[in-house]
Amino acid sequence: MGVLTGSPVKLTYDDYLLLPDDGNIHEIIDGEHYMAASPSTYHQTVSRRLQFLLYEAIELTGAGVVFNAPTDVRLSDHDIVVPDIFVIQESRTQMISPSLVLGPPDLVIEIISPSSATKDREIKRRLYERFLVPEYWLVNPEHHAIERFLLEGERYGESDLRADSIRYRAGAIDVTVDLRRVW
Repeated sequence: MGVLTGSPVKLTYDDYLLLPDDGNIHEIIDGEHYMAASPSTYHQTVSRRLQFLLYEAIELTGAGVVFNAPTDVRLSDHDIVVPDIFVIQESRTQMISPSLVLGPPDLVIEIISPSSATKDREIKRRLYERFLVPEYWLVNPEHHAIERFLLEGERYGESDLRADSIRYRAGAIDVTVDLRRVW
């Protein structure tokens, strides 16, 4: 993960659109540009398996939509992120445009890589909390565990560590993911 600006001028979505299509993941958080190289093959394996299980339980039942990276999420003009996986309930799909998602998803999942751990655990957690994302999962492929953060008012409560299964309930969505199928 690298922060590429140190300027007092905050970058915007218009600046984001000018970033190169170079195979790296680019994000703007609080007007600062972050860049990361493509993830490892195991990261992508875990992501694909988790997305597939959520897709089966959520999208195929008509309860919502499941997206994976690279899909842009514009939280504000100065906050554009590319979560590894995210879910939007069917009742909120009007926020999906042809090119990006406009507003906070119902569930955001970030898969920790050695280069992204600080950004995912600290910077993005605060960002998702600020934009009232109801549920945030931090997936740790190395330790075969998921930390789950639930919004309590305007703050995330203490994390809840899951190793065997994890349940996601929101609106018409009620799914339990068998994590043995992910690792």
